[in-house]
Amino acid sequence: QVQLVESGGGLVQAGGSLRLSCAASGRTFSNYAMGWFRQAPGKERDFVAYITRSGATTVYADAVKGRFTISRDNAKNTVYLQMNSLKPEDTAVYYCAASPALYPARAASYDYWGQGTQVTVSS
Repeated sequence: QVQLVESGGGLVQAGGSLRLSCAASGRTFSNYAMGWFRQAPGKERDFVAYITRSGATTVYADAVKGRFTISRDNAKNTVYLQMNSLKPEDTAVYYCAASPALYPARAASYDYWGQGTQVTVSS
């Protein structure tokens, strides 16, 4: 089992920044690729970004490319999502997730999920 706890969400004005953190415990963190997903009210959960086990490769959804940065610190068992130039359409609950797959772009590839953290961007 891997337990994931997100933090860092909140209310921010459009154009602002937030940094989400996801702390992992349980099995060896570096054995898992880590991803961020988001779900807005009434919508499906969407892929945001993922980072491979070593951190060598990162992949982003087109909607966040150039504005968001995913990173990880395997010594701290933590993955981050730096979000800049936030837009109202970024408002959602953000989830981190852990996957044993090498390149997990789909939600179905993830075995463990956090409880989510709310991000609200006001216009």
